[in-house]
Amino acid sequence: MPQPVEMLHQQVASTPHAGNVNRSLMAESPLPTPSSSKESRPAKLLEKEEETEPKLLPRRLAIIVTPISTEDPYQGVFLRRLANTIRLVPPPLLWIVVEGQSDSDEVSEVLRKTGIMYRHLVFKENFTDPEAELDHERNVALRHIEQHRLSGIVHFAALSNVYDLGFFDELRQIEVFGTWPMALLSANRNKVTIEGPVCDSSQVIGWHLKRTNSQTDSRPPIHISSFGFNSSILWDPERWGRPSSTQQTSQNSIKFVKQVALEDETKLKGIPPEDCSKIMLWRLNLPVSKSSSGHRIHGRY
Repeated sequence: MPQPVEMLHQQVASTPHAGNVNRSLMAESPLPTPSSSKESRPAKLLEKEEETEPKLLPRRLAIIVTPISTEDPYQGVFLRRLANTIRLVPPPLLWIVVEGQSDSDEVSEVLRKTGIMYRHLVFKENFTDPEAELDHERNVALRHIEQHRLSGIVHFAALSNVYDLGFFDELRQIEVFGTWPMALLSANRNKVTIEGPVCDSSQVIGWHLKRTNSQTDSRPPIHISSFGFNSSILWDPERWGRPSSTQQTSQNSIKFVKQVALEDETKLKGIPPEDCSKIMLWRLNLPVSKSSSGHRIHGRY
């Protein structure tokens, strides 16, 4: 199976430690000079003050994965819109963008100008089914996370997603698996559909289910953008009571993660934990259209 070509970029603005992914990408301000009054205090008094000060825990790395369909003519527009949201999220954050090989360098140009720390992964396989292509792109990203042992909380952000910025603060609170409700907005309908969990505080007690003709699958459907997880489940599954990854798991990582999340719902926590019914993520259901090649394309990523 051909390996994806990795195009890795890390933009840093005036940051002296570019190799540290957990540092801010903004230019660092000079540290204030200690006042003479503090310098004159006895050493024991200063030590006592330091002991009483609360220790701030560092933010977890948010790993945002965005697959891009090669048949989407609006990818540049929506990529810029999503970038404008992500750049407002406090660091540390890593944006992994995956796309098929093409003659256009539009995605690379957009990413270079964002000021966001990112990795741009490109693969050579061709797909006729847009959904199969997007699943492949997600697996490419997860294999990259696994191989490089990137430690953080993973979220799949489609180009059609719209966020409340507070969502990313809640995302970083996930220990193992987290899930949340998502509102689906359609351009052609005057209604909003809710997908995702029904919770009692942070405990998942049910699911908002769409009407389907087939009721053969007993497991509730979970949308790819309505859950997040600790990345160590990919490269250190034994830590979470799972057997080591197999070849089948590495070939379809996204299926493995979904399966683990739904098998052990005790580790699946609703967010925000105080009110899991709060909507912090919306998905735009764009009208179906046809590309120049005749493929049907839409915004349901």
